[in-house]
Amino acid sequence: MKISPFLLSTLFVCCVASPASLRGQTSDVAQQTPNKSQTQAPSSTPQSGQPPQDAQKEQNPDKNQPESVSKDRLFYTLPNFLTLENAGHVPPLSTKEKFKVVTKGSFDYVLVPWYAFLAGLSQAQNSEAGYGQGAEGYAKRFGAYFADGTIENYVTSAILPSLLRQDPRYFQSGKGSFTHRTGYAMSRIFVTRSDSGHQQFNFSEIVGSALSAGISTYSYHPHEDRTLPNTLSVWGTQVGTDTLTLVVREFWPDIRRKISKAKKERGQ
Repeated sequence: MKISPFLLSTLFVCCVASPASLRGQTSDVAQQTPNKSQTQAPSSTPQSGQPPQDAQKEQNPDKNQPESVSKDRLFYTLPNFLTLENAGHVPPLSTKEKFKVVTKGSFDYVLVPWYAFLAGLSQAQNSEAGYGQGAEGYAKRFGAYFADGTIENYVTSAILPSLLRQDPRYFQSGKGSFTHRTGYAMSRIFVTRSDSGHQQFNFSEIVGSALSAGISTYSYHPHEDRTLPNTLSVWGTQVGTDTLTLVVREFWPDIRRKISKAKKERGQ
């Protein structure tokens, strides 16, 4: 059986995320308000050199729109681009946007050393012995980990969400007790939003992870591992890993804020 990426990711990100890697939050732009003495009656004629307000809105139609995807990283390291905090009502992602954000996350620079690390551990344990040892065995393991992660990302977050019109993003709850929020996060493995904003069974995750497990197991993994029980085991591992990852994604913003607060209190 392959090494569980989530169990190892906890150790990995704790080692990688150091105080030096903490990033500050950008401050909101302050809105300018006129003095009472400067307040004038509205004029239907725009000032010279300034376009009408309607024209300004047309020039910047998305100025006040919420972000559709995130730039966040779990523990300042692992891509977390499909998690939204306090999002409320946001427009659905188009098919192009779904593939774009999945491509960005699947080929992120941090995943190269991450998959290399997993491949090294797998070789040290002689996991999937059919790959052999030496440079060739290591290269096969590295390629398998990279392909496994990429295939699952595309199937569960881009291909099926586009075909089924489901939203691949995770909408953080951020409210309630620890137990409530944990239950909410775990339930998202089975419940998701449609592009129209309604709750649906998460076919993209459950069916998608099964499809990706079957594709990877029966295409490039060792022949002795191409069995139905092993495929079901891989499927179960993927669903379990994704469930735990959702819990981390739910509470990571709270952890990040506490880290930032502690950093400010230390005067860093």
